[in-house]
Amino acid sequence: MNISSGVVQGQESAFPKEEYERRQARARENLAAADIDALVVTGPENIFYLTGQQTPGYYTFQALVLPAAGDPVFVIRQLEYFNFIANTFIPDAEVYQDGDEPVSFLVAVIEKRGLASKRVAIDKRGWFLPIAVYETLQTRLGAIHDGAGLIESLRAVKSSLEVEKLERAASYVDKGMRAGLAAVRIGASENDLVAAMMGAAISAGSEYLGMEPLVSVGPRTGVPHGTWRRREIEAGDPAFLEMAACHDRYHAALMRSAWIGSPPKEAADMMKTCQEALQVALDAIRPGVPCEVPHIACQNVIDAAGYTDNFRKRLGYSVGISFAPDWGEGAILSLNAGVKTELQPGMTFHLPPALRIYGRFTVGVSETIVVTETGYRALGSIGRELLEVADH
Repeated sequence: MNISSGVVQGQESAFPKEEYERRQARARENLAAADIDALVVTGPENIFYLTGQQTPGYYTFQALVLPAAGDPVFVIRQLEYFNFIANTFIPDAEVYQDGDEPVSFLVAVIEKRGLASKRVAIDKRGWFLPIAVYETLQTRLGAIHDGAGLIESLRAVKSSLEVEKLERAASYVDKGMRAGLAAVRIGASENDLVAAMMGAAISAGSEYLGMEPLVSVGPRTGVPHGTWRRREIEAGDPAFLEMAACHDRYHAALMRSAWIGSPPKEAADMMKTCQEALQVALDAIRPGVPCEVPHIACQNVIDAAGYTDNFRKRLGYSVGISFAPDWGEGAILSLNAGVKTELQPGMTFHLPPALRIYGRFTVGVSETIVVTETGYRALGSIGRELLEVADH
C-alpha cells in the first residue's frame, strides 16, 4: 500500500528506530529459545513495546506477526493504517477493510508467508484475545502454542529511554496530585477534585490514561476502587486520591490522603502504619532481592500494628506501558508473597499500601520507583503526610 505524502514513516514514534530493532532482536531470541517459528502479538502493550504502534482504536482487531527469522508484518484495519505509519518504522502492513473478517485475514497472511505449517504461538496473557479468535486460529492452523511471557519478560526491565518516559509521567502526576490536594475543602465535590487533578496533569503534558483516577470522600473512601460520584466534602471527612499520568504510554501513579480537620486516632494510627510500611518496603528494595521481600517487610509492619485484616492485597506491581483498562503492568510482575523473581536495576513499580475500615474510611500513601544499582529511586516529590485541611 502506498504511503501518503502527508504522513512520514515514524514521525510520531515514541522511540528511535534502533530501539525497536533492539527489542525485536531480543524477542526473536526468546522465540528461538522456546522453539517458536512465529509469534502472533495481539496485546496493545506488547505491540507498542515492539513497534511503537499506539491507538485508542485497539478495540478493533490488530496483530503483529513476528517471525523468528525475517521481517515482521502488521495486520491492521484500514482506518488505522496511517496512524500505524506515523507511529512505527515497519514498512510491511496487511490492511483489512471493515467488511473483512479479520481473523481469516490474519490466517491468510500467515499462510502467504509460509508460516502455517510452522510452530506458531500467540500471546495468551493479554486482555484482548477473545476465545473465538483463539479457537478460530486453532481450527485453521492446528496447534497454537503459548507465547505468554515471551514479550512480557522483556518489558519487566526498562531501558534508560523508558525510565525517562516514566520520569516525565511522574512529573505530571506530581502536578495533578498537588492540584487535587489543594482542591480539598468543605463544599468541594469529588468531581471538583478529579477535575483539578486531571486538568493539571493534562496541562503539564499527560496523555489519555489506562485507568481513571480513584477519588472518593467521606464514607465512600472505605470502598476499594471507588471513583468520583459527585459527593461533596463535609466537616470531618476523609479524602482519598489516587491517580496516574502518562507520557508516550508509560504510566506513573501516586496515592495520597487528606482529612478535613483532625483525623480520629484510629485513622491517624493507620496512616502512620502505612507510612512506616511503605518506607520499610522501600528500604528492602535492591538488586538480587526476590520480589516477595518488600511485600513481606510491609506485611510485617501492618501485622505488628494489628491491621492484618485491613490489608489483604499485594504491596505493589510493575508499571510501564499501559492501555485501558489498567495503569499498571501487574500481570508482568508483582511485589507479593511467593513471587521469587529477583529485582533488577531498571525495574519500575508502584507501591500503594492502604488501610481501610470498610464503609468508613481509607488512608494510604504510595510511590512510583525505579530499582537502581544500590536500591531504589522515587520518581515523585510530594510529601507523604496525611494532609489536614482546616474545617472552617
